[in-house]
Amino acid sequence: MVISPEQLPHMSADELREVVQSLFKTLTFKQATIDKLTHENAYLKRLKFAAQSERFSAEQRSLLEETLDEDLQAVSDEIEALSATDAPAPRVKEQPKRQPLPANLPRVEIRHEPDSTTCSCGCQMKRIGEDVAEKLDYQPGVFSVERHIRGKWACAKCETLIQAPVEAHIIDKGIPTTGLLAQVLVAKFADHLPLYRQEAIFGRAGVAIPRSTLGAWVGSCGVQLQPLVDALKADILKHSVVHADETPVQMLKPGTGKTHRSYLWAYAAGAFEDTKAVVYDFCESRAGENAKVFLGDWRGSLVCDDFSGYKQLMTQGVTEVGCLAHARRKFFDLHASNKSQIAHGALEQIGRVYDIEREIKEFDPDERRRIRQEKSKPLLDAFHQWMILHRQKITDGSATAKALDYSLRRWGALTRFVDNGQLPVDNNHIENQIRPIAIGRNNWLFAGSLRAGKRGAAVMSLIQSALCRARHRALYADHRTMPNGLASP
Repeated sequence: MVISPEQLPHMSADELREVVQSLFKTLTFKQATIDKLTHENAYLKRLKFAAQSERFSAEQRSLLEETLDEDLQAVSDEIEALSATDAPAPRVKEQPKRQPLPANLPRVEIRHEPDSTTCSCGCQMKRIGEDVAEKLDYQPGVFSVERHIRGKWACAKCETLIQAPVEAHIIDKGIPTTGLLAQVLVAKFADHLPLYRQEAIFGRAGVAIPRSTLGAWVGSCGVQLQPLVDALKADILKHSVVHADETPVQMLKPGTGKTHRSYLWAYAAGAFEDTKAVVYDFCESRAGENAKVFLGDWRGSLVCDDFSGYKQLMTQGVTEVGCLAHARRKFFDLHASNKSQIAHGALEQIGRVYDIEREIKEFDPDERRRIRQEKSKPLLDAFHQWMILHRQKITDGSATAKALDYSLRRWGALTRFVDNGQLPVDNNHIENQIRPIAIGRNNWLFAGSLRAGKRGAAVMSLIQSALCRARHRALYADHRTMPNGLASP
């Protein structure tokens, strides 16, 4: 509620009471948030100094320390943002003395001048000086310095001074350009290079950037980029078809020196939807409540595996869409282990369905549905009867029985794509988006905190979404090379 001072004299007692109550609630909420973040900030500082005595290997200690640097900066930025809306005067923030940028680096001058140097009184202004700010830039393999020169212009007659405004930067008054920040983020979250490795790489290039500084940059970027991730999530949830999957990531419990299994959940718009993006959600567990919280009021077709955590969503208006690739994988593993003839027959029949999908992947939904009804449905009906017939001959509890039961039990969800041309045949689209996480685990060792995990998930959402279209094309290239028989889709 926004009330101007001019409105107050004209408001009734009841209206004034309502305004006071509203402002009190807002103030109480903000103060509680600031107190919570202040407590977290103090806790993180204690951990940062205590980390040296923890019994970690040198590599583990480096990862923990850089996580603490990122968390400290992120919490500091959030406290400053909350305090700025209430504080009557700006707080003077002490800054450590910054070392000048290396003189040997090439300089690129970028001049900023006013659009007009004619004073409002009609006189031509004279240039009386300039302000210079140096920003450290990075192009792959090459550092350079941008010299932003903002000329000062003054009118001798009316003593008016004008100067081009300072452009907005991710880190206010910081030295990194957006190019350097992008390099640090992509290297950490896409190329899986921890900050202590980047520190060494930059050092070899002649620029010493402490990992604590890199960590502060990452922390600030995580806070600044969160609104973009929220917008990306909102855009994905506008679609009627959403993919979901999850993968384990170890998270450190500070103070104990031990890790426990957390999970990174991934959500993407349907493979045939216009939005090619993915959003990751870092959670402390694999509980189905995490998916429920993320999806909120969304009701549509959820493409997922047979994980029980998704089941409660199906009772609340979400339609389950199964993954035919998961069903196929059961038979593939069975055939790989003992050359089962039943598994071989199942693989051949599922392969024919995938042959049709490769032919119609570029068609519009109505045409895709028509061809599925005409060609895929008879194949799937015959395959279903074939599985029922063989299941009657198989002993309960055997590997073959389990493979057949998986498909028979989920048959409705597995074949739902036949009646809807907008639905994909499997969940491979999201599995390709989550694959880089499995690669990164070898370098991360662990997420240093819940905040660090959520920050990493946010940044990875933006980076992987930028790469999503290329990966989407590669996925269909893989499908084109899949033979009818035994190769995995």
